[in-house]
Amino acid sequence: MSDDGNIGRAHACWVTADTIAWNPIAWNPAGGSVVLSYAGIPSTVIPLTYDPAGLPAAVREKFPHLAGFPAFRLPAERLGEVPEALKGPLAVEARDGAGALLETTGLQIQGVLDDLYTWDGPLGITFGAGGEPTLRVWAPTARAVRLHLFDDPHPGTPATVHPMAADPATGVWSAAGTPSWYGRYFLYEVNVFVRSTGRVETNLVTDPWSVSLSRNSRRSQIVDLDDPALKPAGWDDLLKPPLDAPEDIVLYELHVRDFSAADPEVPADLKGTFQAFTLPGSNGMRHLRSLAAAGLTHVHLLPCFDFTSVDEDRSRWREPEGDLAGFPPDSPEQQARVRAVGDADPFNWGYDPWHSTVPEGSYSTDPDGPARIREFRRMVQALNGAGLRVVMDVVYNHTSAAGQHDRSVLDRVVPGYYHRLNGDGGIETSTCCPNTASEFNLMEKLLLDSVLTWARQYKVDGFRFDLMGHHMRRNLVKLRSALDALTPEAGGVDGKKIYLYGEGWSFGEVAGNARGVNATQANLAGTGIGTFSDRLRDGARGGGPFGGLQEQGFLTGLFYAPNNASPGSPAAQRDELLRKTDWVRVGLAGALADCPLMDRDGRRVTARQIDYHGQPAGYAAAPGEAVNYIEAHDNDTLWDAIQAKAAPADTLEDRVRTQNLGVSLLGFGQGIPFFHAGVELLRSKSMDRNSYNSGDWFNRLDFTCTSNNWGVGLPPAPDNQASWPVQGPLLANPALRAGRPHILAARAHFLETLAIRKSTPLFRLRTAADIESRLGFHNTGPHQIPGLLVMSLQDAGGGVDPAHPWVVVVFNVTGQTQTFNIPRFQEIHLTLHPLQKVSEDPVVRAASFNRGLGAFSVPGRTAAVFWAGR
Repeated sequence: MSDDGNIGRAHACWVTADTIAWNPIAWNPAGGSVVLSYAGIPSTVIPLTYDPAGLPAAVREKFPHLAGFPAFRLPAERLGEVPEALKGPLAVEARDGAGALLETTGLQIQGVLDDLYTWDGPLGITFGAGGEPTLRVWAPTARAVRLHLFDDPHPGTPATVHPMAADPATGVWSAAGTPSWYGRYFLYEVNVFVRSTGRVETNLVTDPWSVSLSRNSRRSQIVDLDDPALKPAGWDDLLKPPLDAPEDIVLYELHVRDFSAADPEVPADLKGTFQAFTLPGSNGMRHLRSLAAAGLTHVHLLPCFDFTSVDEDRSRWREPEGDLAGFPPDSPEQQARVRAVGDADPFNWGYDPWHSTVPEGSYSTDPDGPARIREFRRMVQALNGAGLRVVMDVVYNHTSAAGQHDRSVLDRVVPGYYHRLNGDGGIETSTCCPNTASEFNLMEKLLLDSVLTWARQYKVDGFRFDLMGHHMRRNLVKLRSALDALTPEAGGVDGKKIYLYGEGWSFGEVAGNARGVNATQANLAGTGIGTFSDRLRDGARGGGPFGGLQEQGFLTGLFYAPNNASPGSPAAQRDELLRKTDWVRVGLAGALADCPLMDRDGRRVTARQIDYHGQPAGYAAAPGEAVNYIEAHDNDTLWDAIQAKAAPADTLEDRVRTQNLGVSLLGFGQGIPFFHAGVELLRSKSMDRNSYNSGDWFNRLDFTCTSNNWGVGLPPAPDNQASWPVQGPLLANPALRAGRPHILAARAHFLETLAIRKSTPLFRLRTAADIESRLGFHNTGPHQIPGLLVMSLQDAGGGVDPAHPWVVVVFNVTGQTQTFNIPRFQEIHLTLHPLQKVSEDPVVRAASFNRGLGAFSVPGRTAAVFWAGR
């Protein structure tokens, strides 16, 4: 029952300077007592007073999970002791009316630190007019902080040690240096009590606000990001590709290493680096320029901040042994050899942050010092010059380590503050890593300062937030406001054109706003901040990321081309197909909550009234708030999913057309389309559903269009072995191996889709009102033709695209030609889109419209676009 003496656990929360929230075991306020002790038990004791009014409203708002906890108050005359108390061991003790001990526990101190020490000034390094640096670190619980200064990054170089002064009002420690410190390296020595070890620790740690580092992040470096020596020629005058509105954005998700690791035109020493983007003659850059010319606007780069999972010392990198290409396509040997070196090779997705505001050193030609800064800037410059804006994938929801781990930074400076804690005071790990807690002010400040640095100093054009739902809504709203305040005149950046989006999932300890209003899909409606919409993805593919490997959807044959694994009767499959088709329609409507639709039962509803796994299918308030996707870096690629889900009788050509239809669903829908690099090349990961550490072998991206990487062995066992009995025969089947003609056909379709989207603003409507008044769906309700989705867009009143006031898109995912009549279109002269009239795909060229009957005829597995010209 009791945790007597166990202050390693922390059931109590010190929420403001004068208030502790705690629910002691079996405690009765009528006769019990509670005391706070600090600096060791029981050396100093402060009696606490039970407050029958409970926690103040502001505390309940900040700590909703504590709202029902009893409140205990510190006497006003003892509040002066609080700063000293926070620097050592803390405990609260509850006794009953007879004096018997009920419980003793430690305290969580994030709330009181926010109350006493919130600091909104500069942290990290600032420079005076004469170039003299000042170093600042927020460490309000530290007993002492000293600066260790090194002449260079080499591990054996001794340090000179300098005292740092504390500001007792803010908890900020600072040291003022001379201009001679510029370029030197440093660590902070932090003397601080750590609850998890129960003692005072002396930690040598890098700066959480670092902007430059030595190799493998062992030391921070004193540099000024405004230093002209760190800027490539023309940096200050960098011109951005035009962007009129966020609804014009088309995203392309790309991993820095994938981009060039397999490119024969990239020299060996530049493969997998930022510098590879500066080679205009490479296959990758030629490909990106062609996409930009067709209509792609943004390249989204997977994490390229400093992360822990790749050694920055290239001399220690290891490659899989032997000739992996010599093994059969369904062999387990490739994955075994890749896994054997998985933690020592140069590949990882990088969702394991170490220092959030420094470019990753393994992507640099020299990870010691500022070369990575210059090279990141050159990459941005090169992509902008190719007509593409740049998005960074950012990860502030967790750290790669915590506690006293040598890769822990935040927790070794202010133990117990930056991470989200559970009821025992342990760190929450629902993101599979130590979760950060941006509901607290300095974690929010770290997020804001970091993103603003990337925006101002690196001219990044957008930010995709990993597991954004684990942040608070207010964090993202504050960030949006701060970005909007950036102007070309003040800082050289148009912040209003920087796009924010992320994963708005609600799960773990934050689900249901349990720790405050979090940044989830529905909660962000009306902010202009985008979230990934899984509605179209799951409706089209079937199954979802946690569903069955062979579970079918609208795109992959449910009902109309069932595979051997499709459950249910034909009637049940038909009903499920119509349900998933409704989800696809919601996605095509930009996931707008109030968009009117007819559902599969024939009811006139809004998109929010369509059920998606117990949630409203429609949730957005504006089209720019929905990011539609069908494939991303995580989970299996669309090609691999199609191979698993397709009916056995489907030919290779059928499967390529199915992939192309997936591209069309994104390209012709409202909202922001998001494409995973390689979807246009039938990209395969040999059916790997989680390739974060699967090396270059399974993640290979070939811009020469020679191979799509299908059938390079059974995928790695940890996440795939249970599926090997299904995957193996598919990988071994030579009839399912795409060749160069198939890949080139898919590429041509992708370019065509981008160009059609670009050809009319009706595909890029700006407001919910525009979409709700101009978008219509046909072939709806219980009697619809299954597998046929018909969508119209109209500008009859003018103002959007007067030259082409009507657009009709017919998605026929079935294997047969479908004809559908819409009598109202007998009055409108519609023709196949000019780009499809001359398409490299002869099948789409056969699509037709009979005006006399108002009849659209579209071949199987084809998306046809018809438009009216004045």
